[in-house]
Amino acid sequence: MSDTAYDLLRTVVRPLIAKTGAPTPEAIRAAIGQFRVLDSFTVSDDQAEQLAREIESQFDIHMTIGGVVQDEGFTEWYPAAKARIEPYYWDRYRMLMEERNFAPQVLATMDGVTDRIAGLLEDPGKPGEWDRRGMVVGHVQSGKTANYTGLICKAADAGYKLIVVIAGIHNNLRNQTQQRIDEGFVGRDSGKPKKPHIGVSKFSSTRTPITLTNATSDFNSRIADAAGMDIGSLNVPLVLVIKKNMHTLRNLTEWLRAHNTGWTKSLVDYPMLLIDDEADNASINTSANPDEATKINQKIRELLNLFNRKCYVGYTATPFANIFIDPDTNDEMLKADLFPRNFIVTLDAPSNYFGASRIFQDETGGEFIRSITDNADHLPMSHKQPHVVTGLPASLEEAVRTFVIARTLRVLRGQGARHTSMLVNASRFTAVQKQLRNLIHDYLNRLVRAVRHEASRPAVEALANEHMRALHDTWLKEHHHLGHSWEDVQEALLEGAAPIGVVEVNSGSAGTLAYDAHEETGLQVIAVGGFSLSRGLTLEGLTVSYFLRNSMMYDTLLQMGRWFGYRPGYEDLCRIWMPPETRGWYEHISESIEELRDELRRMERLKLTPEQFGLRVRAHPDTLIVTARNKMRTAQSVPMVIGLSNRFVETYALWSDTVRTEANRRAAVEFVDAVRAEKGHDGSSGQWSGRHRVWQDVDHALVEQFIRSFRNNDRSLATQSEPVAAFIREVAKQGQDRWDVAIVGVSDDGSYPDPDFSVRCQRRTGVAEKEHKDLILVGTKSRVSSRGVEAIGLSEDERTLARDEFFAGRKASDPATQNVPDRAYRRVRKRPLLVIQPIHLTADDGDAASMTDKPLITWGISFPPADGNPPTVEYAVARLWWQQYMGEDALDEEVDGE
Repeated sequence: MSDTAYDLLRTVVRPLIAKTGAPTPEAIRAAIGQFRVLDSFTVSDDQAEQLAREIESQFDIHMTIGGVVQDEGFTEWYPAAKARIEPYYWDRYRMLMEERNFAPQVLATMDGVTDRIAGLLEDPGKPGEWDRRGMVVGHVQSGKTANYTGLICKAADAGYKLIVVIAGIHNNLRNQTQQRIDEGFVGRDSGKPKKPHIGVSKFSSTRTPITLTNATSDFNSRIADAAGMDIGSLNVPLVLVIKKNMHTLRNLTEWLRAHNTGWTKSLVDYPMLLIDDEADNASINTSANPDEATKINQKIRELLNLFNRKCYVGYTATPFANIFIDPDTNDEMLKADLFPRNFIVTLDAPSNYFGASRIFQDETGGEFIRSITDNADHLPMSHKQPHVVTGLPASLEEAVRTFVIARTLRVLRGQGARHTSMLVNASRFTAVQKQLRNLIHDYLNRLVRAVRHEASRPAVEALANEHMRALHDTWLKEHHHLGHSWEDVQEALLEGAAPIGVVEVNSGSAGTLAYDAHEETGLQVIAVGGFSLSRGLTLEGLTVSYFLRNSMMYDTLLQMGRWFGYRPGYEDLCRIWMPPETRGWYEHISESIEELRDELRRMERLKLTPEQFGLRVRAHPDTLIVTARNKMRTAQSVPMVIGLSNRFVETYALWSDTVRTEANRRAAVEFVDAVRAEKGHDGSSGQWSGRHRVWQDVDHALVEQFIRSFRNNDRSLATQSEPVAAFIREVAKQGQDRWDVAIVGVSDDGSYPDPDFSVRCQRRTGVAEKEHKDLILVGTKSRVSSRGVEAIGLSEDERTLARDEFFAGRKASDPATQNVPDRAYRRVRKRPLLVIQPIHLTADDGDAASMTDKPLITWGISFPPADGNPPTVEYAVARLWWQQYMGEDALDEEVDGE
């Protein structure tokens, strides 16, 4: 078994195949076969077939250009300027990406996308003062760094003199970003001046950019002072990668002012590009005082204001960031200093991206997810800093064993010399992280000792050992179907398990993820940490994740998802452990993010501006979660101005006491009686649409009265009765005064019948809250409705239109067989839709018996897009609600141990 032969064969064969354009599966296998006869390329039949599938999948990867909204009146200069621009830095970077097996279609799309973004910057040769502000919205771990490295190359080719990259707030992320800029733009290891050229310099090294930061050291005024330098005297670009830290930003600004302004001018007169990575983190002015700014925000502004020609581009994966949102007024939001007033670009992920929609929305995504339900004794979700971890939950031991098996299977696949990582993110306290690291280290050592002594014995004898038996059981449960017998796995277990180390990664640890120091053999590591592992940092070869956190923040949850990314050749080995409720949050968030991306595409077609998009984000109901945290530490209640146009809201948290459940049932019965009365004799029974009863063209006043009479539970925050009823009244004034109403049922004859509505009830799992005995959550997804509910009442022509519009610009092998999200049906609705859903609620322990005497009543509303300026209404977020449901670690700080 030779990893070297496998990698060498791939290195030789892939470029040859790439020259053929779009190679057939037969051509790929024939090319591999031609080289296998040579001694240097001796691989097994299984490895040869694996390599063929790997190359085949790479050439099938596709990527589309995302949406763009921009300001009016700006002429993109870059396309015409390309004739006079020598693409020296870009050509080097493109060749490096080709060498690193970027799929041809992905590389072509990246070229087009970076051209587009470069065109939204200003021409660096343009005289006078100018200031461009923009934002690029990508996906977590999807290649944002690769994108802005390409943009840096093109900006440098065009004539930008100074390029500043503000990386994360932690040293490990800044160092990692510096290494990538060194490889993709600079061409030498900035931390080791004597080391041979790296990355792009293999193709050309005549115009090496200057950098005053390196892979181990941030910007230092003393070193920079010694270098001096007037930027105008340089014939190559100057690039700086700095940490997002107020002291570093201040030192850089002072150094630039000392060396590049002088007596005759107060501003630096050279074009500057500032890339703000993780732009939603720490860059935003979240000060409650309108006359003050947060320190980092202020220092970024001071740096920008030092230049009379500059571009600011923020990169983020979380478009709900507060950079779009001022928590007080719309007017102030539009005046925000770092608001992307000139352009917003979305990056579409390649088809091989292992992201939120793939894991949490696709029907097959559940194969990767495992539930954590046994953590309470050893590692409760909420714990204090002095917490003592007395042992590992069984689920965490299972995750460690799964990682050992997955690592062994990678050895069997010829991938043993590649990085393989496991993530454990279970506490924000470094003292707890240290305990976890030690306990995992001890458990892993016990596994390795068992493997060392038992794996060479016959399987029957080896399995008498408890640890070998546990590894075997884990293999049976997770990976027995992947083409290797247990005998194969047992034989390779020592090679798979022995190199694995356990490191603690946080602000106070000595542990590091030094992947670059293990390029020849690969780093095999279990990384235990908190916030340091939660934003920006890439864990190479991440295969198993154990995630036990209780934040409901959109940006925090998404950024903690380090398992998003690319998993070529081992995606089937990946597993994620998380609590069931966390999975529900991710499902909801991933759908909301996709909705927002769809909205940006729509706004691009309508030629709307970033300011209008910013207002759209602010009116999104889910910004309740994002924005309230900035003031919730001091305010007792925070008002939020929200719009519900083009939204679906529903009750998913219900009262369990008889008084209120009966009151809600009575309100629903009275509402249906009122609808029947309005429709008269001929229409009183409604129409049957499959398993649902539907009434069309219903007076909005009846719907408003029902919403006001329903006893809402504030856990379903967006369904607060008063704001929803007020919104119904406001959209009625704009023409949405007639409604569709549906009683939702199922066709299964074995389902529980509702005695009042003549439908068979949907069955849902109820989760009783331990601290709130009168509250029941419907499932763990903050969702009651099934897919397709918003299509109820639409004609076949309207459903076809919804499908066609959704798949426009998307790749779908057969759109007729692809799932269409409900938001697509919502866009073609002519009337709002109220769905009343009686549900048969069963306990989450699998008991089919009802949790309540009668089906519970829930409701949902699909508001179609409104014409013109959609109205907004005011919600209230109470501090008590925040403390009960959002937790105290809303900002997810990492807290050092004593």
